[in-house]
Amino acid sequence: MKKLDKLLLRSFFGSFIAILLVVIFILVMQFLWLYIDELVGKGLSLLIILEFLAWGGTSILPTALPLATLLAAMWALGQMSENNELIAVKAAGISLARTMAPLFIASLIISAATYVISDRVVPLAWNKMYTFQDDIQNTNSEIKIPSGIFYNGIEGYVLRVDERNKDNGMLYGVMVYDHTDRKGNINVTLADSALLKMSKSKDYLTFTLYNGTNYAESNTRAYRDTSYEVQKINFRKQDLIIPLENYSFEKSDSTRFSDQVKTMRKIQLVEFRDSLDRNFTQMHQDHLRMFIYGGNFSKYRQLDTATIEKELKPFECDNYMVWDNASDEYFAYEQALNKAVNMETQLVGMGRELNESLFYLRRVNLCIHKLFSVALACLLLFFIGAPLGSLVKKGQLGGSAILSVLFFVLYWVVNSIGEKMAKDGAMSPFEGSFLMVLLLAPMGAFFTWKAVNDSSLFNMDQFKSSWRRIKTKVMSIFRKTRIVYMGTPEFAVAPLKALIDKGYNIVGVVTVADKPSGRGLKMNESAVKKFAVEHGIPVLQPVKLKDPEFLEALSAWKADLFVVVAFRMLPKEVWSMPKLGTFNLHAALLPQYRGAAPINWAVINGEQITGVTTFMIDEDIDTGSIMLRQDYRIKPSDNAGDVHDALMEIGASLVCDTVEGLIEGNIELRVQRSFVQGSEQLKPAPKLSRELCHIDWNDKAKNIHNLIRGLSPYPAAFTEILPIDESVSAPAVQLKIYSSEIMSTEEAGQLLGASDGLNVPGSILSDGKGILAISTADGFIKINELQLAGKKRMDTKTFLLGFRNPQNYRCTEGSSKAVLDSVRK
Repeated sequence: MKKLDKLLLRSFFGSFIAILLVVIFILVMQFLWLYIDELVGKGLSLLIILEFLAWGGTSILPTALPLATLLAAMWALGQMSENNELIAVKAAGISLARTMAPLFIASLIISAATYVISDRVVPLAWNKMYTFQDDIQNTNSEIKIPSGIFYNGIEGYVLRVDERNKDNGMLYGVMVYDHTDRKGNINVTLADSALLKMSKSKDYLTFTLYNGTNYAESNTRAYRDTSYEVQKINFRKQDLIIPLENYSFEKSDSTRFSDQVKTMRKIQLVEFRDSLDRNFTQMHQDHLRMFIYGGNFSKYRQLDTATIEKELKPFECDNYMVWDNASDEYFAYEQALNKAVNMETQLVGMGRELNESLFYLRRVNLCIHKLFSVALACLLLFFIGAPLGSLVKKGQLGGSAILSVLFFVLYWVVNSIGEKMAKDGAMSPFEGSFLMVLLLAPMGAFFTWKAVNDSSLFNMDQFKSSWRRIKTKVMSIFRKTRIVYMGTPEFAVAPLKALIDKGYNIVGVVTVADKPSGRGLKMNESAVKKFAVEHGIPVLQPVKLKDPEFLEALSAWKADLFVVVAFRMLPKEVWSMPKLGTFNLHAALLPQYRGAAPINWAVINGEQITGVTTFMIDEDIDTGSIMLRQDYRIKPSDNAGDVHDALMEIGASLVCDTVEGLIEGNIELRVQRSFVQGSEQLKPAPKLSRELCHIDWNDKAKNIHNLIRGLSPYPAAFTEILPIDESVSAPAVQLKIYSSEIMSTEEAGQLLGASDGLNVPGSILSDGKGILAISTADGFIKINELQLAGKKRMDTKTFLLGFRNPQNYRCTEGSSKAVLDSVRK
């Protein structure tokens, strides 16, 4: 055994014994309070009272042992945890499970001892208690003659005393009525004073009277006896001997209570249960036989018929319910009613007998199962006390005692409920005895798991969050939060759909007004409007957000929250309207990329990580307090469209989380400055322009490649090409580029035979089959997908089938580099 084990066992058993004695003392005081009326006034010696209390304390050991185990385990590990000794043990590589191992073995020993005590010692204690209680009840109370009133506490005598001298015990003004002949008041003695003395064995009482007179009637008071004689005797001193019975406590034989359930051992209980079970089965069969063959369901034999067979047959009767006259019918119904009443009385009596027998059978079974359940309770309470002590770090008696008593009271209440329900037949004795296991086992497993994994017992933040969530769900039953959604493009449809799928109450949608587009100037509806109309959601399409009619209609929705995704900048009259506020979903990790095109600019700048952010709207653009953020890693092959689709799904989930947090009140608002690290520069995301889309081939290949990615698929980067031969008069042709790769000069030379003369930015190289490249300031851009003005989008191979000799063209000077440089300053 290691020193750590010895230390733990010494601490555990030392506290266990001390706590057990304290608990027994407390329970014995409660036990004494129950029997105080029976003990007081009997003249019992101190040894008799102490012996009675000792047996009572022994009978409550099954109650005291679980509490002592719980408190001792919590105290032992609580002291180590409070003194940081447990941390040192863990730092030495010893797990908490290994630390608790010796205490677990000790608790097993205590559990086994609890079973032995409950089976062998407690029944003996109950037998002695029953015997003591009966002997005490049979012992008469002490003789204490009060002053000024008649006292009839002595059988056959009535006494009255005017005064009493407390110093010498002398009684004054004494009157004694002798009723031993049971003839009334025919013998009375008056004395000036008297002394009362009881024999040591309390079998007689000596009444020494001084200076008095005795009056006695001597007539027989028979019917013909008309004489009346009175005898008067004066005396100076007279001794009156009064015999006493049952005034001294005498122990009787305790075997007369050996048939009580609580005084039996397990073996005796099992035998008694089997006997009760047999008696119950036999009683049930006898009652059934008596009810069936007792004349209730049989017909009387006629004189000329044989004996009816005993086996039961279906009821058969000719002319059933057919009567010759009304008198016979009345007599038959009256006879049937009397028989039914008799049957009911008989069934009630049988049921009462069966229920009484079943009650005793349940009680015996309950006592058998309690032997095991109490022992198991010690083990389960150990698995609550030990880990709880290490978690709460309370090694002092006060904190440990409070927690232990709370858990013990919970155990005691559940155990009492189970026993009560088992006695009443609401559940089986096994279920009633082990009902507390259903409570203690999960709690012990939970606390042990928390302690072994070094988890905090109660996370208050998580508890508050759960409480707010429950509160919100309960409140939503009576009134759901009213939400108005504002958005326009396809990016805003996914969050709206997610909110509807999660059951949020979308009372209305605000989107842009329909605009004519296309050659036929057909009115074009926004993606959000189409989705809202499909789901029957009211839609507002204001031209001006400060229009009074729009503000009135928006206010009529009585919204609690505005959710904005890819919409216009809101005036204060709008975003300040709901009580929960107005928040926006931004497709970037704010405070980076504030502006209208965050997705495009993140890809254009070659970012590897972007994301989505929800923030509260204020008077400036994208500057409100941040609530939630979710990042997304941009792949090298992603273009703006790919990032758009990914952020649309992430943003939908983030919007739902934000709405839930705002409703529950557990969202933390953080200013955007707190997300800026050191000298980090904030990058803007201004509106995309045609000048940005026009590729300047004098830029680096990497920048141009990222520009193409960031503008694909919309609005798409483009270049304009002209014939190299200036003598050929032709207008510049626009060429949109959707997909590209970076090629080094060496790769271009190997594939296309590029020479130094073709390294001029804007030069076009092609093999005429499937490769098309344009030179940049430091390399080449290989084009994979493109679109010629007036044509469809296609891959390079398809393009070269219809566009011959592209190397005879050159690219015009673009403006993208200048725009990028100005934005990045």
